Amino acid sequence: MTSKLALYNSASLTDLDKKYLWHPFTQMKDWMKEDILVIERGEGVYLVDTEGRRYIDGVSSLWCNVHGHGVEEIDEAIKDQLAKVAHSTMLGLSNVPVILLAQKLVEITPPALHKVFYSDSGSESVEIALKIAYQYWQHKGERKRTKFIHLAESYHGDTLGSVSVGGIELFHDLFRPLLFETIAAPTPYCYRCPFNLKRGDCGTKCLAELESILKRHRDTVAAVVMEPMMQGAAGMIDQPAQFMSRARELTQSYGTLLIFDEVATGFGRTGRMFASDHEAISPDIMCLAKGITGGYLPMAATLTTDEIFNAFLGEHHEFRAFFHGHTYTGNPLAARAALANLELFEKNHIIDSLRPKIGILSNRLNDFYSLSRVGDIRHVGFMVGIELVRDKKTKEPYSPKDKIGIRVIKRAREKGVIIRPLGNIIVLMPPLAIDEKTLERLIDVTYESIKEAT
Repeated sequence: MTSKLALYNSASLTDLDKKYLWHPFTQMKDWMKEDILVIERGEGVYLVDTEGRRYIDGVSSLWCNVHGHGVEEIDEAIKDQLAKVAHSTMLGLSNVPVILLAQKLVEITPPALHKVFYSDSGSESVEIALKIAYQYWQHKGERKRTKFIHLAESYHGDTLGSVSVGGIELFHDLFRPLLFETIAAPTPYCYRCPFNLKRGDCGTKCLAELESILKRHRDTVAAVVMEPMMQGAAGMIDQPAQFMSRARELTQSYGTLLIFDEVATGFGRTGRMFASDHEAISPDIMCLAKGITGGYLPMAATLTTDEIFNAFLGEHHEFRAFFHGHTYTGNPLAARAALANLELFEKNHIIDSLRPKIGILSNRLNDFYSLSRVGDIRHVGFMVGIELVRDKKTKEPYSPKDKIGIRVIKRAREKGVIIRPLGNIIVLMPPLAIDEKTLERLIDVTYESIKEAT
């Protein structure tokens, strides 16, 4: 029997997309007028469209692909699991892959984290972390601890709880009436310092302000929530050295919890398995997603300490259980993909193999400062943000009407590279397995595209 997919050509698929689909973070009025790219398959670090054109996957299919597309070991693991069971609920049951994956996650994450709660996305992993932190303090009898501190300019997902601890006006302001009240601490955005100070000469004033906030609210704060080392969707904002260590010290000093959102920074993106590894920090709660399955299937995990887990233990009639869960929580197919992904990290020495490639990135990115519209370059491991400005001296940003980021990525697409902007910031986050030659090509095209578009 002929597959229905085989009956469609590129033009008909484009028409159907525009007729039926609503894309995320997309102004559909523009989308309906544009030529769109329809991906048909993946080959290694390349994506191939319905016309057979190949593109370097320069953002790892939204920061989640690790080993490339069509990886035999992960494909075979999923097929093997599919022959056993595709899904069974974790409500009242367990399954083999989620048990083995939980053991592995506890082994590779910071030493204080011993319990794993599964979900389906990064947003959900943060939502779960917030609810766990809140309920923990309720069980401990400290019922006034209901507030959360987050970094300004932060992004932790799109569910209402995770939006509540977000700070990006463009994404979040419309929904403010639906959100719970939180407390924003200054983001260490050194290029656009909120205190008009310079990196290295500021005495890390943002940390002093965080301490002041903790001091004022010490009896009502449930947790501090932050992305360690690099704030991703905020615009690839890199934190000064020891910032996350000092945040850990402050939360311990003021007796509150620390939640690390490693959805974007986890699984090798910063050059270590987790960003927290750079300064040997153990948060109280850690959120994981994106690279957990190597970019194959939706899955997330929220890890906690035994101290937190034990606060939920009690008799059935006491109702101390964590009342949260989803239909596909702990999906066996996703867990099996995650196990195969982590096996490849070890087999292919992924973290060690990153070092020379990170060196290439570091060296080549310096060339971008010669471009007249490049204001700042922020780079940690395989996470890069290139901020474009109208004027280098004044740091005047481009207007949204200029669509400068969109103009750059369209140029790159014409040259066979897929990248994505965050407003005026061009993001590079290739699959960790990208070879050096292809990485060089990705950098070349990005440079050329910025130069031509600006």
